[in-house]
Amino acid sequence: KLIHALGEVSEIIFFLLGAMTIVELIDTQGGFKIITDKIQTTNKVKLLWVISILTFFMSAVLDNLTTSIVMVALLRKLICDKKDRWFYASMVILAANAGGAWSPIGDVTTIMLWVAGKVSALNIIEMTFIASAMSLIIPLVVLSFMMKGNVERPQLNQSTEAAVSCAPWQSVLFLCMGVGALLFVPVFKTITHLPPYLGMLGGLGVLWVTSEIIHRKDIHEVRSRYSISTIITKIDVPSILFFLGILIAVNALASVGHLGLLSTKLDTINLPEPEKYYLINVIIGVLSSIVDNVPLVAGAMGMYSFEMDHYFWEMLAYCAGTGGSILIIGSAAGVAVMGMEKIDFIWYLKKISWIAVIGYFAGALTFIGEKAIRNYFAPEHHVQKVAVDLTKDGIKDYLTQNTFYIVQSDEKQNIFDSTSVQFTAFNQHQGLTLNSFQTRNDSLILFSKESNLVLSDYVVNNDVIDTIAEVMFGGQHLLITQSGMVYFVSEAGPIPLERR
Repeated sequence: KLIHALGEVSEIIFFLLGAMTIVELIDTQGGFKIITDKIQTTNKVKLLWVISILTFFMSAVLDNLTTSIVMVALLRKLICDKKDRWFYASMVILAANAGGAWSPIGDVTTIMLWVAGKVSALNIIEMTFIASAMSLIIPLVVLSFMMKGNVERPQLNQSTEAAVSCAPWQSVLFLCMGVGALLFVPVFKTITHLPPYLGMLGGLGVLWVTSEIIHRKDIHEVRSRYSISTIITKIDVPSILFFLGILIAVNALASVGHLGLLSTKLDTINLPEPEKYYLINVIIGVLSSIVDNVPLVAGAMGMYSFEMDHYFWEMLAYCAGTGGSILIIGSAAGVAVMGMEKIDFIWYLKKISWIAVIGYFAGALTFIGEKAIRNYFAPEHHVQKVAVDLTKDGIKDYLTQNTFYIVQSDEKQNIFDSTSVQFTAFNQHQGLTLNSFQTRNDSLILFSKESNLVLSDYVVNNDVIDTIAEVMFGGQHLLITQSGMVYFVSEAGPIPLERR
């Protein structure tokens, strides 16, 4: 297990090493100066919004770890004071995690859900974008009232002067190639199905060759300054080793089974649907600020079998992505920024965590509210007016006062319109998922699941979130929904009936 854990962690470490080297190469070639020159404002509040919004959208295209590394490099060019920079770096963490949550390629957990077929790309963007944006906007508004004055730009040092002396076309070239290499990683993974770190190291190799070709005629001092062998020595190795330690510790928790046990315990929460699954997702998000969200999400994926684009998966993507911002060690972006900027854990806990909590719950409530509004205005999700009183007398009246037909090949076959009914079984299923059930004469059994009704190898699909009663009627095995649908359970599976 230790060897397996080291293999998993090493993939992330090599990814981090490649990304940090590419960012350092762009910086050495003066690529970031092109961006910092465009950001003219020194007003703390304006700069906070610019940096956060830029991070939010970058992390949707890049992953949040790479985005954090790039933005911290930018912040070092824009802000001199260390304590001021900590506030901005903290907002980079919040913005990167929020931006990664609504994109299918922005966060590891969202990628997991996307690759496993739990969510579709367009749907996850549509359903979680507003909630993710709200989880960033609320902290930005709160912090805007706390920050006053202007930031002080850092003075040019020797390395910056060297970058400035680099030809403008070289700076533009390496900025474009560097960003292109970072953007290429998810494309590489999708096409080749190889680990992302190989794409990152491959991109670094292309930049290395390009740098050596461009500077091949320079004097030795200049050539060595732009050489990868020199640039890689500037990488913050302690932060990478810190990252290694955190990931190994989390893997230890997963190996002894605590995280899997936690996921199982969450499913025992006794609440009706959808409140139960909303609460489970919120708890998973909070827990992801302490332990890695990947095993938590993996545990949830193994426990539930909801259909693609079910609201559980959508909210899981949001909560697992943004919940890690509550503590600085709760996300890959947070750990990377903590190592690079030497942000104090207690400082983050006192100054930022409470703001992140407000943003997290604001986004979660936004998701729930948006889902309720969509359900209200979407006719296909409306539960129709109660057509059937799901009691034995109500169902008996409904079945005896109507005639039901099996419609096959444009022919109508009257199956019954009996006026004498005897129930031999009566089970009521709330929602539409039924994986196993008991048959009891004249008994009521409630199931609080939602999706599809499964009988043996057959599935009853229904667009309406509904309640189903299962009865034996005149010797026929039937399913009656509260909205009036009747299914005849034949040897070929459940058949919807037409009512007249």
